[in-house]
Amino acid sequence: MDVSTPPSINYVTGKISTENLVEKATQLSALNGIFANQAAYESLPGNTVVYRVEMLPTESAEGELNFGVSHVEAGCVGDEFFMTRGHFHERIEQAEYYFGSVGEGLLILQAQNGSVTVEKVFPGSIHHIGGFIAHRLVNTGDSRLSALAVWPSIAGHNYDALKEKGFNVRVMKEEGGFKLVRTP
Repeated sequence: MDVSTPPSINYVTGKISTENLVEKATQLSALNGIFANQAAYESLPGNTVVYRVEMLPTESAEGELNFGVSHVEAGCVGDEFFMTRGHFHERIEQAEYYFGSVGEGLLILQAQNGSVTVEKVFPGSIHHIGGFIAHRLVNTGDSRLSALAVWPSIAGHNYDALKEKGFNVRVMKEEGGFKLVRTP
């Protein structure tokens, strides 16, 4: 009987090691309308990578799980920190777990009724994202923020549900840290 070597994760860097790694980079040009300061957004190069996602290849089927890592770069658009687009799941009842690996930031959790919860993300933090909750990672640090994630492969991503109004809180840079600003 042969012994195989499974994929692995480097908890210090948040990087996955496997032969068939699925990778996607999201550039600033794909995030139009996400940041509050449109003039600051337009002043930055569109090819600036804001975040990357790495995933193990998985079959999308009932009962299967995805495993991936989101890497959000350090930076700002105006005074607003780099962040992921954020989403509900297409299968909105599906939950997810995030695990902080590298860096520091925030996880914005927004229920369908608009209520918001914010959690600190740091190496070793564990975050349960229940069904019916939109979620977004925000990098508030000076280096990359990486968070591991496990979610049902059937969950999907629904970005359109937040397109018109977005999240009800923004994370702005402030002397020595950040401040949360409610949006109208």
